[in-house]
Amino acid sequence: MAHVTIHLPSILASLVGERVVPVDAASVAGALEALTARHPALGQALFDESGALREHVLCFHNKENTHWHAQGLGQKLLAGDKLTILQAVTGG
Repeated sequence: MAHVTIHLPSILASLVGERVVPVDAASVAGALEALTARHPALGQALFDESGALREHVLCFHNKENTHWHAQGLGQKLLAGDKLTILQAVTGG
């Protein structure tokens, strides 16, 4: 397992009380599982009913969008890696 940090936008950070959350995980999916286990309110904000990331949620492993990576959320993590969650906000 690797010690990594997950960086949250302010709208999600308001659910957990912090913008940077350290977790230990072997993969991006494992890190998101650890995050939502610790902060269950994030689960509904990040994942849809099928367990996939919601359409408007982006997850970056270091600077790479996991959506475009062949391994997706299965990417392996190394100590010191950074995950960044971005959530699109729309309105009119």
